[in-house]
Amino acid sequence: MPLRKLREFLDSHGVKYFVVSHSPAYTAQEIAAAAHVPGKELAKTVIVTLDGTMAMVVLPASRQLDFKLLHALTGAGKVELAGERGFAGLFPECEIGAMPPFGNLYGMEVYVSEELEDDDEIAFNAGAHTELLRLSYESYKRLVKPKIAKLSLPVK
Repeated sequence: MPLRKLREFLDSHGVKYFVVSHSPAYTAQEIAAAAHVPGKELAKTVIVTLDGTMAMVVLPASRQLDFKLLHALTGAGKVELAGERGFAGLFPECEIGAMPPFGNLYGMEVYVSEELEDDDEIAFNAGAHTELLRLSYESYKRLVKPKIAKLSLPVK
């Protein structure tokens, strides 16, 4: 079960969370609709490379990554979207594209778009294209310790 590692981590820290099952969905907009979650509360995980090192960027589903802002924040010489083949092996218990935004569990730096700070809860794929996890944003921030910054633009 893809959720096991994440559930064990959350349980060990006494975090309350909800699992939301939904019909298979693959894009952020499809997931938000299937799970009846507002797009601004649904977080999507984007894997990037910063000078060749994998990192996670977490954005509201209704936004897209601004690579210039990420470049300015990190100071990396080269900032690129990571290819699925390049990162699939890093998340062996997850379906491709359904990685939870807990880079700390995978030895990755995590960057969070500041818009997510406005929400009391965060919902995200939890390893499968049929399940979301919801928990308080404060619990997420406390456990992951992401770098929070302006990183996104409205989806065009």
